[in-house]
Amino acid sequence: MAECHRRYLARPGRDVGREVSIYRGAMPGASTGALAARLLGKLTSPSQAAVRAERKLQLQEALNRMDPIDREVLVLRHYEQMSNGDAAAALGLGRAAASKRYTRALERLEKTLADLTGGVDGGES
Repeated sequence: MAECHRRYLARPGRDVGREVSIYRGAMPGASTGALAARLLGKLTSPSQAAVRAERKLQLQEALNRMDPIDREVLVLRHYEQMSNGDAAAALGLGRAAASKRYTRALERLEKTLADLTGGVDGGES
């Protein structure tokens, strides 16, 4: 715990106020919403913005259904933009284990999205 405190809180330039919770409740505002927005990227036209908003809600619901460790590895890699080695160190895992956990988390996210929407692209033919 002391090591985590030194690494994440005692560092100059690190703002605790920017930390994102990995809350698993029904609508955890910042964590899954911010991660969903990061994973979707930015689209510009109004129709693309509407599609993006719908996909963000679907992605947020899928993230809410995931195990906390799966969300954590996705947050570290995509939101915190950590390398595989840094994410491994933060999770207390070896590089190979962190890489496998990341890959499995993405696979689980894809499966959860498919279950929610009938397919990643909404299930429309």
